[in-house]
Amino acid sequence: MLTLTQVQNKSSARLAGLNPAVHSAAVALIQRCYACGIPILITQGLRTLAEQEALYAQGRTKPGTVVTHARGGYSYHNYGLAVDFALLLPDGKNVSWDMLRDGNEDRIADWRQVVQTAKILDFEWGGDWSGFKDYPHLQMTFGLALDRLRAGERPSGAAMAAVNDLLKKNEAIKKDDKAVVAVHVNGVKAADGMLDKGITYVPARMLAEAIGAKISYDPTTRTVDITLPGEKN
Repeated sequence: MLTLTQVQNKSSARLAGLNPAVHSAAVALIQRCYACGIPILITQGLRTLAEQEALYAQGRTKPGTVVTHARGGYSYHNYGLAVDFALLLPDGKNVSWDMLRDGNEDRIADWRQVVQTAKILDFEWGGDWSGFKDYPHLQMTFGLALDRLRAGERPSGAAMAAVNDLLKKNEAIKKDDKAVVAVHVNGVKAADGMLDKGITYVPARMLAEAIGAKISYDPTTRTVDITLPGEKN
């Protein structure tokens, strides 16, 4: 069971070099998804032109499958304006790109929830593209086409401030009624919960595992069963 800090640390290296506003939005995305019981990993952030060219060669002049249609300079990754994500599995080591996975068992695909959260934070999703769809891809263009970026133009201070203002506004709204709290079991932190109007909400699976219980979900009755050691269902 991973804490929020552990989940954030797993992505920290890939957040280096991002545009400051994109960096802040990516951190907010990790935090908000974790609060919903969906840990994610940022798998790609800033990508150099050389790295982009090497990726473009895959499936063309080098072995492997085609993973991008963008040459060096033709991806928002090359300007620190994009990130890719994956679902972090409970073991904390492996990831999933299964867009139907429902790891938090709320009957909504985790991938869909991550994308919805990202859009609230002003990210554009590669899955909405009309042509080649890049489902793990999130970007902020700040109104700049790639040819302008290749010509040396960069996001204005006003454009980045607008994103930061949006993040602060959303955070202020969240803090009016809610707060992230640490939930301890026998003095050991089990999970980060959400305190909302006097009620603490904690991911059921994290809490059950912390007390050594088994947990299961019955979709027909929409029932979560938590069974303590030595007890019957």
